[in-house]
Amino acid sequence: MEQFDFDKVVERRGTDCVKWDTLPDDEVLPLWVADMDFEVAPCIRQAIAERAAHGVYGYTLRTEAYNEALINWFRDRHQWTIEKAWILPTTGVIPALSCVLRALTLPGDKVLMHTPVYDCFYATLKNSGCEVLESPLSRVGDSYAIDFDAFERLCAEEHPALYLLCNPHNPAGRVWTREELTRISTICHRHHVCVVADEIHCEIVMPGHTYIPYATVSSEAQAESVVLNSPSKAFNIAGLHTANIVCSDVRLRRQLQRAIQQHQVGQANPFGPVALQAAYNEGADWLDALNAYLYDNYLALRTFFAEYLPKIEVLRLEGTYLVWADCTALEFTSDELADKLLHEAKVRVNSGTMYGKRTGQGYLRINIACPRKQLMDALTRIGRVLSPYMEDDFSLGCPM
Repeated sequence: MEQFDFDKVVERRGTDCVKWDTLPDDEVLPLWVADMDFEVAPCIRQAIAERAAHGVYGYTLRTEAYNEALINWFRDRHQWTIEKAWILPTTGVIPALSCVLRALTLPGDKVLMHTPVYDCFYATLKNSGCEVLESPLSRVGDSYAIDFDAFERLCAEEHPALYLLCNPHNPAGRVWTREELTRISTICHRHHVCVVADEIHCEIVMPGHTYIPYATVSSEAQAESVVLNSPSKAFNIAGLHTANIVCSDVRLRRQLQRAIQQHQVGQANPFGPVALQAAYNEGADWLDALNAYLYDNYLALRTFFAEYLPKIEVLRLEGTYLVWADCTALEFTSDELADKLLHEAKVRVNSGTMYGKRTGQGYLRINIACPRKQLMDALTRIGRVLSPYMEDDFSLGCPM
């Protein structure tokens, strides 16, 4: 396998970067918003450079090569057979979700989702006039599980218009198993609930776990679902605004296509399609190396917390590069703790309450997608600030 340098530190300050250029000062290290500090795969850089060299960046088509790259990738890597007619390109997963909500719900409709969950879900539902219907995940050991009895009761009694599935789950770090997804499909089919699956993190999976596309678990799941995906998270190309809705049902697809046209979120820029094609056609080795590096980052973080910050429990990471940390043993709320780390440790993380005011309270979300030297610098800063709040007889102290 080709060697890739994920240890390389890339200076992102001064590039109009959301992750770095919105920090309060230049001393702060960002472990917050979900993009990575790694250079993209060489195949993507080359494809974009070749397109840029043309010198004209006008209105752009998505060609057959675009559809073939997506179809071949999901068939070969995830055993999911997608037909060309099922693909509806958009500018991003959240714009896609907005179109789905506009197409398939009415103001006041309830949308069911497992919380804590990605914060943009809440805002997008609110903007669409929908009501959030929460089915809290159950904490089991160092992970989470779905309370299927509660989930079915909500489907039966509240009659949600849609169920919004996050697969893999952000921020809980779960990669749902085939058995779990099949149970979801059975319940939603029984109660006539359409499933919208956000699978944007599907390529970031830790050893021992396998991403299962929701639409593959049953014929009902395929027929009664809308899947949202993009190479943006895995290949670090979110700024190129390229995503896809995949839907096999022709009636649903017509409604979705109408919403995409009405909201004008189907246009391609000159670089997004070529990046997607390069990623899906040539990026597999880079992605495999990335996942291995991210897993080592996770192990390094988990070891650090266990040794120096034992009152903070790091939950099991099965997928995504976003670690969920249980800080309920400390004397701070999530917001207080995030603020303390920002101003005293000079590290920005996400407060858990972003992902659920109740279900996220007492947690932090930490982005580990950065060179290990940078990660360890941030962890050392966190350790210096929080080590006084560990056990009274904890004498190891934090490394300087």
